[in-house]
Amino acid sequence: MTEGSSEPEVSDSLRTFGAMLQALREHAGLSREEFGRQIQYSKHTVESVELGRRMPDARYVERSEPVLGNTGAVRRGAEHLERRPGLAAWFRQWALKEKTAITLYTYECRLIPGLLQTEAYARTLFTGQLPPLNDSQIEVQWVEREKRQRLLWDRPNTAFSFILEEGLFLRRTGGVEVTRGLIDHVLAIAALRNVEVQIMPQVRQSHAGLDGPMQLLEEPNNRWYAYCEGQESGLLVADRKVVSMLQMRYARMRSQALTIQDSLSLLQRMRGDL
Repeated sequence: MTEGSSEPEVSDSLRTFGAMLQALREHAGLSREEFGRQIQYSKHTVESVELGRRMPDARYVERSEPVLGNTGAVRRGAEHLERRPGLAAWFRQWALKEKTAITLYTYECRLIPGLLQTEAYARTLFTGQLPPLNDSQIEVQWVEREKRQRLLWDRPNTAFSFILEEGLFLRRTGGVEVTRGLIDHVLAIAALRNVEVQIMPQVRQSHAGLDGPMQLLEEPNNRWYAYCEGQESGLLVADRKVVSMLQMRYARMRSQALTIQDSLSLLQRMRGDL
């Protein structure tokens, strides 16, 4: 089991580049505020770049070069910058296992799972996040989410199962147009041979998933793991007894949810009602 911070980790290249900029700025005898004023960026942005927390854009690099000696070092250093995937540290280990999984089950009651999100839906979530994200952070988050979604097509022999609460679509996160696009997208993914989507109806007398969302995966060696996520935390579960218990709950939910065909029919009706 593993837990950790929800903060995305920065890359070594960002840290190194930021340290170089800081050294050049200090050699030029400039404070962060003075340097920021000369390149028309805030002191906060300068600090974020120097600490490796933020990827500098092209304008930042071009404006920094002449202020820091015009040696070409800033431009050359920027060519080697790489973003560390915008995944929370506690989720990264699970994401690595996803890449080789032969079975992946997901139950969600809070929001549409990342593997099924549209760009518009995902950006709605990122924009509403607290503390707020800036534009570059939102872009990093979406790029990494889109890259992760390729699993559905790149691993045609992996069996994907999703159980989604009906209320996730009724909430209309992002508005009517975003929800229309989301339902169309989920229906298209559900047409893939290796993907099953089931809807848990809003009215249900018995529900095995009341303890919250869960994910289960099977590795090529047939070892199973689980992942449970909460507020600013995540838990990768390797204990066989706990994983077995979660498997039983997921199996019960598959029987409690609508059948695959009835689930798709419900989504189509919901789409028509928008």
